[in-house]
Amino acid sequence: MKIWTSEHTFNHPWETVATAAWRKYPNPHNPAVIGTDVIERKVIDGVLHTQRLVSSVWYFPRWAQALIGSAKICYAAEHSVVNPNSRHMILRTINLTFCRHIAVNETLKYVPHPSDPSKTLLKQEAVVTVKGVPLTSYMEDLLTTKISNNADFTKSTDEILNHTKKSLDDLTSSAKKSMGDISQKAKKSWDDIPHLKINNSFTEC
Repeated sequence: MKIWTSEHTFNHPWETVATAAWRKYPNPHNPAVIGTDVIERKVIDGVLHTQRLVSSVWYFPRWAQALIGSAKICYAAEHSVVNPNSRHMILRTINLTFCRHIAVNETLKYVPHPSDPSKTLLKQEAVVTVKGVPLTSYMEDLLTTKISNNADFTKSTDEILNHTKKSLDDLTSSAKKSMGDISQKAKKSWDDIPHLKINNSFTEC
């Protein structure tokens, strides 16, 4: 069994990072993940629970394929819990393909940074276990290295965060411009209406 851990601090608040995490795949920095499908989603006591099927491509050496088999697309089950009140987001993933010989349990935790709540701390852990095949330790090292190479959250998520921020800035600017145009048109329309004169005279019948 091999355990891989990593931490990364985002210079963005938890709400922004949690939103970007949902839009992380697919992205050019991690081409291994090719799609995600929502299987079930529900809210329990204000906490969002989601089950997703993650599709990915893993390129194993020929000798590894001879031991565990091959698959064009690999699948994994992901269970996520998002608590907006406590500002916690946890994603747990386990592989479904090659599960007879390989178990990859991955956990990602997005929480406010303990020393600066305006930032977000990502804690990631992957537990890799290979059994029933030769070269067990070597294959565990191989998988751990692949996970480390694919988990470049610094590039992928930060890029999405910057894109999200730019989109929000553009939206805000567009909204302000639209409101200004509406105000100008409303003022012009009001100025074009002839002033109504109040006639205080009465006509006797």
